[in-house]
Amino acid sequence: MTGEAISKHDSHLAAQVCDYLRSAQPESISLAQLGERFHLSPGHLQRIVKRATGFTPREYAAKLRLEAFKTELRGGGRITEAIYAAGYGSTSRLYEHSDQQLGMTPTAYRQRGAGLTIFYSVLPCPLGWLLVGATDRGICKLSLGDASPALIADFEKEFANAERLRDDEVLGGWTSQVIAWLKGWQPALDLPLDLRATAFQHRVWAALQAIPVGETRSYSDIAAAIGQPKATRAVAQACARNPVALVIPCHRVVRKDGELGGYRWGIERKRRLLEAEARHKTDFS
Repeated sequence: MTGEAISKHDSHLAAQVCDYLRSAQPESISLAQLGERFHLSPGHLQRIVKRATGFTPREYAAKLRLEAFKTELRGGGRITEAIYAAGYGSTSRLYEHSDQQLGMTPTAYRQRGAGLTIFYSVLPCPLGWLLVGATDRGICKLSLGDASPALIADFEKEFANAERLRDDEVLGGWTSQVIAWLKGWQPALDLPLDLRATAFQHRVWAALQAIPVGETRSYSDIAAAIGQPKATRAVAQACARNPVALVIPCHRVVRKDGELGGYRWGIERKRRLLEAEARHKTDFS
């Protein structure tokens, strides 16, 4: 997570490194080579990139490569062609880590979850209705709404080709934690996640998770925190595409003037969440 403050100078340097990795897409580059290129010691370069993005330079480059690979697949490209187009030197290099990074095999990802089993549960909560969907790795969907049929329909559309099994008992431990958190009975939600996201979205969501309970940040604050101060609009889009309400607290991001801004699950829910967190902040301090 990106909770530490970072100076404007270091933020600018981190942005330069990230821009280079995005534009050059080097197949292989060492930390020492990066440090020499940007006239920084390898240790210092790694620290500022990690603080700005939540990833080491190697991890960030790997995320970019995976993002390019997924883009090729979504465009209908063949897996073999997508592997080389994304800069992987061989099929084995992708498949060594694809199951961990994608949460499913490349073929299943392209086919919108085909072959994947997702358990889900729907239940009433203090904010209306709650749907939690999860693979064996963690939660992949957590949404809020006014009625269970609409939540289920949205879930089924997003994971159209996965095997979807409703099981309130299997997910009972996680759903009970969410309910307890909504009622102010526990200070934080620490639940495993299994998400598909771009490198940029991962960075934004990590920055959101670093916002303390009872506090807010502006979209421009988050853009600055991840080393891309001009990406305010892209940050807002990443917040809007957050698939797991509450665990990734996009409700804690507001406009620069203090207005609430948008919220995927309804502006009134955002207002109630922030008011509740402000009340409960002192309970756990």
